[in-house]
Amino acid sequence: MARKKLIAGNWKMNGLLADGVELAKGVAAEVKAMGKPECEFLVCPPFTLLTSVKKALRGAKVALGAQDAHFNTKGAHTGDISPEMLKDVGCQYVILGHSERRADHGESSELVNKKAVAAHQAGLKTVICIGETLAERDSGKTIDVCSKQIMGSVPDDSTAADTVIAYEPVWAIGTGKTPTANDVEEVHAAVRKVLAKKLGKGNANKMRILYGGSVKPGNAKEFLSLPDVDGALIGGASLKVADFMAIAKNSGC
Repeated sequence: MARKKLIAGNWKMNGLLADGVELAKGVAAEVKAMGKPECEFLVCPPFTLLTSVKKALRGAKVALGAQDAHFNTKGAHTGDISPEMLKDVGCQYVILGHSERRADHGESSELVNKKAVAAHQAGLKTVICIGETLAERDSGKTIDVCSKQIMGSVPDDSTAADTVIAYEPVWAIGTGKTPTANDVEEVHAAVRKVLAKKLGKGNANKMRILYGGSVKPGNAKEFLSLPDVDGALIGGASLKVADFMAIAKNSGC
């Protein structure tokens, strides 16, 4: 089944105002120049840049996303942002369950699930992240860990229209290390089987599963040409217009 690739940039905690606007304008100009790209594009800047980046993307087919959201609509949650607030400033997507959130903030799959439910109710699409640590990989637990994260993190009523999965092996994020293409395809195929079990085969076949973890122009074609890889969640390389767009073009966009 044909699934339109999603090329997503996770800027993480990077970018002051001038730099963020310049980066967004650069991406917007490149995407406009493509005419009718074969892929969908998404950028996820820090909260402080959302409004300015939204303006900078005007007229370009590039969606705006955030990097996290709370599960409540409002209230006494100092430092948190609700899905409704994100929707209000123009977000279409939100990344949830990134390994850095799971590790640095102790987020469980159950918490990610609650956030995803709230995000969907607010009209946001979710990019739900899964992935194993190096110790888990070395112990042969990759498929088991990813399967449990899918079962725990993805709401039972999720559909291909509101949910994207991103497989990011923790040990490959920002390290320059990557699994082999065979390893990536094995995990993505297994994830799709778990999604079929949880959400039904129809949804699973339509749902996009991205690869993330040291994605760069040089390896994009190899990874994004795999049958069950439907795009990329890009970290460091998304901070340079040339690298981000090269990944897109090398993957057939």
